[in-house]
Amino acid sequence: MARDVALGVDSSTQSVKVVALDVQTGEIVAEGRARHSGEDIQDPRDWWTALVEATRSCVSQDLNPLAISIGGQQHGCVTLDAEGAPVRPAPLWNNVDAAEDAERLNAEADFAAAIGTRLVSSITIAKLAHLARTDPADLERTAAVCLPHDYLTFRMTGNLVTDRGDASGNGWWSPGEFRDRRDLLSLAVGPDAAQRLRLPEVLGPDTVAGALMPEAARELGLPVGIAVGPGSGDNMAAALGIGANAGEMVISLGTSGTAFAISRFATHDETGEVCGFADATGHFLPLACMLNCTRVVDTIAAMLGIERVDALDRALRLAPGANGLMMTPYFEGERTPNLPRASGEVFGLSSATSSPDLMLRAALDAVAAGLAYCVEALNRLGIDAADVTLVGGGSQHPAWRQAIADATGKRVLVREAGEAAARGAALQAAAIALDAPVNQVIARWRPPVVAAVDPRPAYRDAFRLDERRNLIDAMRVRYA
Repeated sequence: MARDVALGVDSSTQSVKVVALDVQTGEIVAEGRARHSGEDIQDPRDWWTALVEATRSCVSQDLNPLAISIGGQQHGCVTLDAEGAPVRPAPLWNNVDAAEDAERLNAEADFAAAIGTRLVSSITIAKLAHLARTDPADLERTAAVCLPHDYLTFRMTGNLVTDRGDASGNGWWSPGEFRDRRDLLSLAVGPDAAQRLRLPEVLGPDTVAGALMPEAARELGLPVGIAVGPGSGDNMAAALGIGANAGEMVISLGTSGTAFAISRFATHDETGEVCGFADATGHFLPLACMLNCTRVVDTIAAMLGIERVDALDRALRLAPGANGLMMTPYFEGERTPNLPRASGEVFGLSSATSSPDLMLRAALDAVAAGLAYCVEALNRLGIDAADVTLVGGGSQHPAWRQAIADATGKRVLVREAGEAAARGAALQAAAIALDAPVNQVIARWRPPVVAAVDPRPAYRDAFRLDERRNLIDAMRVRYA
């Protein structure tokens, strides 16, 4: 007899992952994955191709899918024409071309007060403003705009919908007011375009987005008509995946690095370093994001001709501080702190520090210190916790676990969530299949803690947090 499952998808910067969750036990029983370009501007149709491949590799004949939900990378700007086809490739969260557009919009309106988030180049509305400024002809061809996860839901259901979690990162939807702010959108694209553009309908956490259409079902190899959940952004889905409770702090270690917490109240940060997002349960999710995370160590490792796991093993064997070698990890500009034009730098290079292992340790320290900076940004809003839960690919290696613990001074927990964002999307789909509130489902199947790492107070100074703050202040002036 086929096992009833709910499917969860994590459509990320570099790949699409699909998991099948048993709706009776909460167990992940199958997985599939497919890669795509990983560039900072991508054709949305490539995500669909990867979703088809990953889904077909996940679902076998002994599984009976009942529902599916999408967790997706936040902020990407997907423009669709009147037939629903992409107008142009989508700039993603890590594309910084819209930096000056974000600055202009911030000068024209108090976005922190209006939507809880001061704009940076990542946010979708800034990318729309960049499109309006640089290619008005493509803006004229654009009939609708949505986020990456919305596009995949649209391909499955024909409905242009989103959820409050992902919508809270687009720059025109207010989580506090639960409404689109077309007055803000008009600042980006002009009043005429702001009124004519079709925007996704924002659904609640337990609302069905639609039914899987026949053509999409045929391509995916799934039953026609199964329920499709509202989905969410990847950080919101990861919070679902670990069953995060109000007051819990999470750090996600992936291509980007994020520090966020579940809050019962909406937040806004005038400095712009903390985004006042909503979550996928009805609460809120204040978040600070680094553009440069695990790929910093990966980049140094590739430069040295060392495999990723070996590189992390070698960095772990050295003490924090890298014998005085220090790196700023802003290889692709940065979002927190907001330095879109910055580049990486190395300090303290000498004959005594010119070794591959010390360079790897300095890269690890740099990212851990950057995430500690993000945690401090949350602290300024009164958001704190004794522990931090790690999710994302980096959470599986002890080098990242110990470095985050040492840099933040917090105990690090890792839960048995596997691909947390995909699992969170699957839990949302399971809640729909079971006709149960998503809060109840994630609480029922909260994964156990599989690792706990205590901070080593003697090493915290080795991350040179005060010196890094001074460097950041100097870089703000240099790259102004």
